[in-house]
Amino acid sequence: MNIAKHMEVIFLAATVVAAATTFATAADEAVVPAAKAAVVVKADAPMPVVTVTAKRLTAAEKAAL
Repeated sequence: MNIAKHMEVIFLAATVVAAATTFATAADEAVVPAAKAAVVVKADAPMPVVTVTAKRLTAAEKAAL
């Protein structure tokens, strides 16, 4: 049996199985619980700022790596 000849059929079969699995699990409410709590963000909260500082490597230190 030459797999290269049947690659299209193998791909379509895998696609059908994946699609059926997706539809079968999408309707299950136990798998995807509904969100009960809402996230509240203050409008006047300051923007968090992260500052990253580091010393530059010298040529000798770079060569050692």
